[in-house]
Amino acid sequence: MIKVVQFGEGNFLRTFVDLYFDTLNKEGGEYKVNIVKPITFGSLENFVKQNNKYHIVLRGMKGDKAVEDVYKVDVLDKVISPFEDLEGYYALALDPDLKLVVSNTTEAGICFNESDDVNGFENITFPAKLTKFLYERYKSGLDGVYMMPVELIDNNADELYKCVDKYIALWNLPAEFKKWNDEQNFYCNTLVDRIVSGYPRTPDLKQHLFDLIGEEDNLVSIGEPFGLWAVEDKGDIAKYVKAGVHNIEVVLTKNIKYYKKRKVRVLNGSHTNLIPAGLWHGKETVYDCMTDEKLVKFLEDTLTYEIVPFVSDDVKATTVFAESIKERFLNPYLNHLLTSIALNSISKWKARNLCSFADYYAKFGKIPANMVKGFSYLMAIYQKIEKADDGKFYVELPTRKIEVLDDVPYLEYFANGGKAVDFMKDAKVWGEDLTKYEGFEKAVKENVEKLYSGEILL
Repeated sequence: MIKVVQFGEGNFLRTFVDLYFDTLNKEGGEYKVNIVKPITFGSLENFVKQNNKYHIVLRGMKGDKAVEDVYKVDVLDKVISPFEDLEGYYALALDPDLKLVVSNTTEAGICFNESDDVNGFENITFPAKLTKFLYERYKSGLDGVYMMPVELIDNNADELYKCVDKYIALWNLPAEFKKWNDEQNFYCNTLVDRIVSGYPRTPDLKQHLFDLIGEEDNLVSIGEPFGLWAVEDKGDIAKYVKAGVHNIEVVLTKNIKYYKKRKVRVLNGSHTNLIPAGLWHGKETVYDCMTDEKLVKFLEDTLTYEIVPFVSDDVKATTVFAESIKERFLNPYLNHLLTSIALNSISKWKARNLCSFADYYAKFGKIPANMVKGFSYLMAIYQKIEKADDGKFYVELPTRKIEVLDDVPYLEYFANGGKAVDFMKDAKVWGEDLTKYEGFEKAVKENVEKLYSGEILL
């Protein structure tokens, strides 16, 4: 028996991690997942009512066919709130069969707070709670475990280790415990990729799913068919985490950075470059964009010539991934609103697109045409921002009016008449002066003028 302790009971973990371990069981494995609620917010009532069983519905495209696949998940053993059952929480640490610890406590969950009290629990951070958990296991003389956080931060396991190490020092825990943590616990960085929309949001969809699975399920969650979990290969993790396709594809790798880079540049970067153009041309969702020939060609050309060649030397493997995301974008069930994806577009363009932009420029000595167009659409939108009486920021696009959500100083800058060219020069925003790329400033200025005169860039 291989046991997993999971910090977090949310939709993503149940649709991704728990479905994976449940699939391994159905293939002949022996896994049990014990969930720990990491914060006081929320209720475990539905887990109690449903005896820790629930369904996952993966909705999307397989080839040119729309599918809705139902999976009944019964891998969960215990679901514990340590705030009501602290003894039960520590009992999980004392189980010799425990091998894996998974967490998803949001990007802000992996943090250190020097005011955390060793005798406290409710108000201390997740890494502090984990430190206390591991200390109990150490005192019992048991072996270490494999930590597999899925929080969406760079080097998530390395950051988790740093926090635990700081708590060991802060609380003056024994040097032998630090040695045990350093030598027997393996902190494995991971990258996860599956779009999960979670519990159905409308009564009609809820009833449709209940009819589909054959019963009412207040824990049902929706995800896309695609799933990838890249896990840093350390120690003997291959004994406990099975690579290959088991509902999701699991990759054990020494090079986790490649998968991170690939996802950020190919999936997120192509998204970020497409969305402003889609918004300008009246599209509501990513699916709408993928049914427009000009926008599809824009996406394909951006990927083929300006993103994929700069991810790694294995262009073929990256190309295969790029082809898969086009299928994912064509998923009619996800209903990904462009306005939702456009949240914090400035920081997203910096993190997801500037890297590919700079690589292209360094190789060819010229600016990448499609990313310039995507950036121009973004600047055309932001230059039209107006602040309303309700304190919110809006843009009147050619087809509709939308609210823009981003860092307030950026929104204020444009609402006060700021120009894109001056904004491009601000190294505090971009980390560098974007006008240093020859031709970029001129192209953006001309493109924005074209858009305002009714022309299109595609």
